[in-house]
Amino acid sequence: MQRLMLKSKLHRVTVTHSELHYEGSCAIDENLLEAADIREYQQIDIYNVSNGERFTTYPSRRSAVRALFP
Repeated sequence: MQRLMLKSKLHRVTVTHSELHYEGSCAIDENLLEAADIREYQQIDIYNVSNGERFTTYPSRRSAVRALFP
């Protein structure tokens, strides 16, 4: 039997940019990924604490400047 367990968590992170017509990866600052020990393309779950919406995706590594100005 395999159990899925929570390894890392980024709590109350604020979205600073979104692409409305793209459903795919989630760009996360490389410093946050390293601090949380999350690897690029690892499965992650995104939870919206305001409305309870959830989805599963994967992170892509971005620098803070590149994330704000693609």
